[in-house]
Amino acid sequence: MSLRRLEGRVALVTGAGRRGGLGEAIARRLAAEGAAVMVTDLATGDDNLPVERVGSQRGIAEVVERIRADGGVAAAWALDVRREAEVQAAVAQAVHQFGGLDILINNAGVGFLMEPLIDMPRDRWDTVINVNLSGAFSCTQAAARQMIAQGRGGRIVNIASVAAKSGSLHLAAYSASKHGLIGLTRSAALELGPHRITVNAVCPNHVTTQLGSVQNAYRAQQRGQTVEAYLAEMRARIPLGRVGLAEDTAKACAFLCSAEAAYITGEAMNVSGGQEVH
Repeated sequence: MSLRRLEGRVALVTGAGRRGGLGEAIARRLAAEGAAVMVTDLATGDDNLPVERVGSQRGIAEVVERIRADGGVAAAWALDVRREAEVQAAVAQAVHQFGGLDILINNAGVGFLMEPLIDMPRDRWDTVINVNLSGAFSCTQAAARQMIAQGRGGRIVNIASVAAKSGSLHLAAYSASKHGLIGLTRSAALELGPHRITVNAVCPNHVTTQLGSVQNAYRAQQRGQTVEAYLAEMRARIPLGRVGLAEDTAKACAFLCSAEAAYITGEAMNVSGGQEVH
């Protein structure tokens, strides 16, 4: 990594405790570009968020270890974005450990609770909305307060999805939460702009992380296909001929957090190989 656009910056990345996930890729990219990174994730599960689907305490620590092995600066912190007190504690810890907070990446999200709209229990709907949208609100609010107090501006990047712009079968809660996240992005950009805090969203198409594999299996079963056939069909629909990589989203985040993007705010950037064009 030759670019060092984020030297001296402090970043907090939510949902970053799973190997091979978007959060890990983003955290590693920001660290490689010079930021000190607070790596956070849920660490414990519940009925709707089973432990095998969320970042573990060990997983968070492993991401931090990989960043440090690459010469970066990072620390681990358990965070349930649904709990305001924990969000505030995570921001306070970043300030305590690294001296401030300049970047927030709202990456924590639930995308594996897939079922028809008419069958979805209300508690599952609430889980998705509370993590993907309300959690991003709480983190944005807490981070913005700290950034305003510091008086040096800041960057907030929300990880949305192409499902933030188009509906998706059996993902009503997910799609609704991501559409809402775009609205939050645009409104926060208006309010925080006077403080030199930019707020943008990145909208990836499908990325085959561990959680993405759950979606692949579900969609393939729906269609009566093998996973390989389903993925081949997906690639054929994407102008650039491949599905997304976690690194594609990470690179977009690093750019939006850099000085090069100082005049970009309120945007919802597609990172989809041309699959989504609006």
